[in-house]
Amino acid sequence: MRTPENLVRHELIGLKVKIVESSNKKNIGISGRVVDETRNIMVIEKTKGKEVRLSKEHNVFVFVLNRQKVRIDGKILVGRPEDRIKKKFRKW
Repeated sequence: MRTPENLVRHELIGLKVKIVESSNKKNIGISGRVVDETRNIMVIEKTKGKEVRLSKEHNVFVFVLNRQKVRIDGKILVGRPEDRIKKKFRKW
């Protein structure tokens, strides 16, 4: 079960997300649903069906999980999604 404490160790595809901080100021405020994820890129589908590819490393994401908002620095998410299960995380 996904909880705010273990979200980084779970699948992110399908979750609502919003960019709250970014090295590129144009990315701040982008929101939608995660539709794909690679080692360094997160693909977000915006409301009108347009897909946006964003670097994980340079953005801070807020995921909506069971009406709770979970803020995660993209640097923590860098890496293949299937390898995050094995990765040890400090308190984020």
